[in-house]
Amino acid sequence: MNAEPQTFATDEPQAGPSWARPNWPLEDLDAVNAAMDPTQMAVAARDAVRADAAKSGAPLDDAAVERAANDSIRAMLLIRTYRVRGHLAANLDPLGLSHRDVPADLTPEYHGFTGPDLDRPIYLGGVLGRERATIKDIVAILRANYCGNVGLEYMHIADVEERRFLQDRMEGAEKGIEFTPEGKRAILNKVIQGEQWEGFLAKKYVGTKRFGLDGGEAMIPALEAIIKYGGQYGVQDIVYGMAHRGRLNVLANVLAKPYRAIFHEFQGGSANPDDVGGSGDVKYHLGTSTDREFDGIKVHMSLVPNPSHLEAVDPVVLGKVRAQQVLAGDIGTHEKSLPVLIHGDAANAGQGIVWECLSFSGIRGYNTGGCIHFIVNNQIGFTTSPQFARSSPYPSDVAKGVQAPILHVNGDDPEAVTFACKLAIDFRQQFKRDVVIDMWCYRRFGHNEGDEPSFTQPLMYDAIRKHPKVSAIYGQRLVDEGVIDDAWVAQTTADFVAHLDGEFAAGKDYTPDKADWFSGRWTGLHTPADPETARRNVETGVSKKLFDAIGRTLTTVPDDLTIHKTLGRILDAKREMFKTGEKFDWATGEALAWGTLLSEGYAVRLSGQDSGRGTFSQRHAVWLDQKEETKYIPLATVPHGRFEVYDSPLSEYGVLGFEYGYAMADPKALVMWEAQFGDFANGAQIMIDQFIASGEAKWLRANGLVMLLPHGYEGQGPEHSSARLERFLQLCAGDNLQVCNITTPANYFHVMRRQMMRNFRKPLIIMTPKSLLRHKMAVSDRADFLDDQHFMRIKSDPSKPADKAVKRLVLCSGKVAYDLIEARDAAGDSDVEIVRLEQLYPFPGEPLAVRLAKMTNVEDVVWCQEEPKNQGAWNFVEPYIEECLATLKLTPKRPRYAGRAAAASPATGLMSRHQAEQAALVADALGHNVRKEIRRTRKKAGAKSAPATD
Repeated sequence: MNAEPQTFATDEPQAGPSWARPNWPLEDLDAVNAAMDPTQMAVAARDAVRADAAKSGAPLDDAAVERAANDSIRAMLLIRTYRVRGHLAANLDPLGLSHRDVPADLTPEYHGFTGPDLDRPIYLGGVLGRERATIKDIVAILRANYCGNVGLEYMHIADVEERRFLQDRMEGAEKGIEFTPEGKRAILNKVIQGEQWEGFLAKKYVGTKRFGLDGGEAMIPALEAIIKYGGQYGVQDIVYGMAHRGRLNVLANVLAKPYRAIFHEFQGGSANPDDVGGSGDVKYHLGTSTDREFDGIKVHMSLVPNPSHLEAVDPVVLGKVRAQQVLAGDIGTHEKSLPVLIHGDAANAGQGIVWECLSFSGIRGYNTGGCIHFIVNNQIGFTTSPQFARSSPYPSDVAKGVQAPILHVNGDDPEAVTFACKLAIDFRQQFKRDVVIDMWCYRRFGHNEGDEPSFTQPLMYDAIRKHPKVSAIYGQRLVDEGVIDDAWVAQTTADFVAHLDGEFAAGKDYTPDKADWFSGRWTGLHTPADPETARRNVETGVSKKLFDAIGRTLTTVPDDLTIHKTLGRILDAKREMFKTGEKFDWATGEALAWGTLLSEGYAVRLSGQDSGRGTFSQRHAVWLDQKEETKYIPLATVPHGRFEVYDSPLSEYGVLGFEYGYAMADPKALVMWEAQFGDFANGAQIMIDQFIASGEAKWLRANGLVMLLPHGYEGQGPEHSSARLERFLQLCAGDNLQVCNITTPANYFHVMRRQMMRNFRKPLIIMTPKSLLRHKMAVSDRADFLDDQHFMRIKSDPSKPADKAVKRLVLCSGKVAYDLIEARDAAGDSDVEIVRLEQLYPFPGEPLAVRLAKMTNVEDVVWCQEEPKNQGAWNFVEPYIEECLATLKLTPKRPRYAGRAAAASPATGLMSRHQAEQAALVADALGHNVRKEIRRTRKKAGAKSAPATD
């Protein structure tokens, strides 16, 4: 080919576990598991007995040889059973309420070993680090490895090397959890800080919600282990996502947010500087960013803000990390940026977004090289016990779907939890795969500190009241080991409380000194100086030279690429467009926007279901060789920029959140999420409500994400007509969003370019077309893209009457404009003008007023829409239009509505009914005979005429 076939713009290796990769060497399975093969083990055991007999000169006993072979086989089955099911007998529940009998198949008797058999040496051939061992020794080693305070699930993993890695670190007589005395004191110190922090807040702010970590404080030193050992393994950035439980503790004692800043927020102060504004959010939803250093290695950390919707932040974190990896050139190794997600047990098992995010772990374009998942397993969800919250034994079982290793650990043993995190970061950096820590603990108080948990769990909370704190249990253990004494504990506690007292006093006068949202890669961007600047256009036209250069890229087929014959015809049509300079369609305008931005150094990322080809077979951003299925992406060959297009998993919630997170990290990338049909955005409503519409106001986090939502009434039924425009407009306030319903390729081109060329970022919601993709009137000429052109917030039709001749003004948005123009021109109405609102929010009041001022003889102003009256834009635009009319003192005092009647369903599913409704609303808007138009439409469709209804 003229250009090397492009799969994606980034050099990313095949993602996911080895079983998902092409040409996985299955023969490795036999090599690694040779010691577990019964036949081979039996042969080795027989050879060992014969060798011993020959060495000692004792007579060879055939029965002894066979017994040795059988013993070895049964011993290996016992060992394998512990590897698979040993976690079921692990000591995990600090409260001792989860009754866990040792499974029968973990006993020697189940495998045929009784009485004197238990003390007979058995040939193991190096397994467990032993050449021979008695069953008593074997069981003691296995119980220490797999049934202590850590229970490992890993035998569901297909990758042999991953299993061997975990096995080597867990299995053997010498494989205990070991920390130096200094390490043990450091762990206890962080536990004390975690406990005293919660206790201090409880005393100072009685009855105030803090969603404390009480009972799970072992997480604090464990998270520090991820930072420390992650830094040693090459991690430079860690991005955290977590809900409210324990968030203040993590902010203070892991991410080092100043205690005084948190006290200031408890005292009613804002987390934002006085001159920044924003609505703010409760303190246990806020994020922060900081640097921490261990052993001379600095790691940058950030905690992403989140709403109360549990797990909603997960895909945002993954998207942000993905962007950081792309910017750092880390896609090939995934070593520098690490996502850490902290879950509650009930949420991890109950929220579908958790699985959506796990599913990203092996998918090109979404893979982050493995995420560490830390489950704070309180064994309760608000008031719901586990047996009523899930159908699986553990809240972590969903992770088995991506073959992630799972470390269950007792939260009363901080060393075990820290060890689990150390092993997790080691595994992640080695294999770039997800790993899960399931820390069993408890929630010392209710769902919040004012809640009474004994209403619903009296036995559990009776046990909790009697249960000593983590620091007391671990502290006594270290006293018994001689690592510390009681005086050390008392002094460490007193010193930290004294420090908190000082910070508490400082919090009264604390003032945030700056907002950090326009630093780093966001430097040079800012909020609009005033509301009007949010409506400001910039010149987005391009030179003819650049326009033609991108055109050549879009229409040149490499010599050795065999394209589909239909694609060939599409490219022939595009070449004709560039030759004549006329009738550029929607897909070409879109590709031109992206190509020109790429040439100017911006990145462009598009993801969604079937985005490469386009849902309506219109885009063809990816060309597939029809013989070899190699991919060629024309725009990926444009120099200076980076182009990525991905066909996403069948997920809306997760993928939209991922792209929001990506756009959060890289404001110099045009990041777009495309719905297959606009209504598919319904599945992502939480992301829209909690992040896209309100994230800037709540958390001072700007975002330039673009949502492309196919919208338009073509008779495709209630699900595939409406992108629910009204929902987005209802969310609009304070210049938080841009909502557009565009009708020409050139205007689409300009709004895409405007999104990147302005010095601020706002989410952009575009109602993209379906039928207009190939509509004969929805075309643009070359001149519309060039030089001093820009995005037009309102557009008049091409055959408009003279301004003073206008008697009827029809305002509309989107596809219906062409229906109106065609009907108006067919009827010969010479006094009707049709004005399209291409941007609905921020409402284009200024240009609309200028346009209205010229129509001094207008008698009727109509708003026409395809959507039902209770949907679409009517309820949003009506007061704005009325305000314009009042300001200009025109004869009409308010606009009149023309459209479908209010309805529960967005659209009819019957084509004949759709056509009749469409004809009626067009006729009503133009002042034609509605009944006559309905009859004509039904007759044309071959339907029996019927009395018209209102």
